[in-house]
Amino acid sequence: MSNLTFQTIRKSFGANVALHGLDLAVGQGELVSLLGPSGCGKTTALRIAAGFETADSGAVLVGGTDISRMPPHKRNMGMVFQSYSLFPNLDVTANVEYGLRTRKVDRASARTRVADMLELVQLTAHATKYPHQLSGGQQQRVALARALAIQPSVLLLDEPLSALDAKVRASLRDEIRRIQTEVGITTLFVTHDQEEALAISDRVGVMSQGNLEQLGTPTEVYRNPSSAFVARFIGSMNELPATVLDGHTVRVHDVPVHVTRGTQLAADSQATLLVRPEDTHFVTNGEAGLAGHVVGQTFQGVSTTVSVRLKALDALITVHEVGSVEGRLEPGDEVKVTLDGRHAVVEAVG
Repeated sequence: MSNLTFQTIRKSFGANVALHGLDLAVGQGELVSLLGPSGCGKTTALRIAAGFETADSGAVLVGGTDISRMPPHKRNMGMVFQSYSLFPNLDVTANVEYGLRTRKVDRASARTRVADMLELVQLTAHATKYPHQLSGGQQQRVALARALAIQPSVLLLDEPLSALDAKVRASLRDEIRRIQTEVGITTLFVTHDQEEALAISDRVGVMSQGNLEQLGTPTEVYRNPSSAFVARFIGSMNELPATVLDGHTVRVHDVPVHVTRGTQLAADSQATLLVRPEDTHFVTNGEAGLAGHVVGQTFQGVSTTVSVRLKALDALITVHEVGSVEGRLEPGDEVKVTLDGRHAVVEAVG
């Protein structure tokens, strides 16, 4: 297995700049997800790695070797697409074997390899079935087996779960991670689904308008977003108007909030404070807080999301409470909330 490196990759389509100089290194055996909205450049980066697009400048390296000018079929990349791309006239065995046959692998070795791959993706019992006889999740597992059968240096996954329903997606997501870890293959995973990226990645790269905004572990990008864009894109945020008091303190209405990560904004400047719902808490002991009333609540099993309308700001925020609040908080109840600024982000207004 090898590492995958993008060195200052730039790519434009006419006047549209898709990548502004992408620098990214995916370590050997690591799974890195590129996450972002449509048009952010994540799929372009993957297609450049695969050889389906050519960068305007920069280089792609695998194991230290520049493959930028190699044709796709010589790059030894395994790729899984959103649409499965199975051959409808071939059964499961023949689909998985296809890449081995084009590489002139002898029949006995190919069949052994196919059997190993079908066992890996737990489809041995479906070896003689055709794609139309399989569920969507099973078809995608066949596509994964086919990609891995050629023993690629790097595995590229292009939104492989987006065509599946939620339950199947969650199950296959975990299967992909199990298989990737078991095989130990360097993997680049492209998705617009934050839950997907956070669940299976060693590191997540959040992209916006052709730029890599932040690269870090799932915990890092969620708990310590590097920008307001990352904060908003990963999870949900309460957004409240604030006034900067100093480098580490802002005031929301009449409540000061200590912001551990600090702000470069000048004192008395207007800002927006972004705080996650789990960092927004109800005051229970009479301490100072932002007054409001409960608007509604949504029970989600392990937690409850409570909607609160703040009086002075006329702002609707959410609070995540562990477990149920039934019998403790009801719509219309007067409450006070406090804000934990340890992981908050301060954004300039205007």
